[in-house]
Amino acid sequence: MSAPSRRDTSKRDGILIAVLIIVAVGLIVHLATGRSGDDPATAAGQQEQQAQRESTGADPLADLPRREPGDPMALGEPGAPVTMVMYEDYRCPFCAKFSTDIAPELIERYVDRGVLRMEWRDLPIFGEQSLAAARAGRAAAEQGRFWEFTEAVYAASPDRGHPDLTPGKLRDFAQQAGVADLDRFSSALDSTRYDADIEADMQEGTTIGVSSTPTFIINGKPVLGAQPLDTFVSVIEEAAAGS
Repeated sequence: MSAPSRRDTSKRDGILIAVLIIVAVGLIVHLATGRSGDDPATAAGQQEQQAQRESTGADPLADLPRREPGDPMALGEPGAPVTMVMYEDYRCPFCAKFSTDIAPELIERYVDRGVLRMEWRDLPIFGEQSLAAARAGRAAAEQGRFWEFTEAVYAASPDRGHPDLTPGKLRDFAQQAGVADLDRFSSALDSTRYDADIEADMQEGTTIGVSSTPTFIINGKPVLGAQPLDTFVSVIEEAAAGS
């Protein structure tokens, strides 16, 4: 790579990091205060809710983990001391980066040791194909191949931009993931049977102010984007020490 190319790449990386920092700070402030918009009535209501949370000690972020035994869209023990709630979109390049570069390390270090539980939430924000992919993930989950399907989709994701996830490609990924009954998978994909659950995930994220993917809530602490491994390790270690 030539020197100008390296400078251009460094400049782009610097801009991206700056944008992620700004977004992260904004979300943290939003999640901490519970405020959004300029509507005085809305702001007053949210301030009242915040006051109630402070008086009761309730923390909506800490209450996000569902800890459902046998949940096919979760990894790790239901009673693990640290939980990571993950809001993701299959067409999100940063979600793919997390899945390929960071998640395997976290699974080996923490999930397999019973320290961390990872719970998926659908946040399909990049159009109809994102919604179709969310349906496909749940169809794979019904056959016990959710994480294998997710890994297959993300492994084929481009470094930039959003992948073209047509029904045919989703079926191919299901086959790669070892989904046994592909006809059943395709039938479920063509239906709206999972839409209420997907909408519930989206509503949950919207309620706490999540507007971008990936967003992670680790024992109540938000982490935005495909941050370096050290960032996740630091937050998880701190959460484990305080549990």
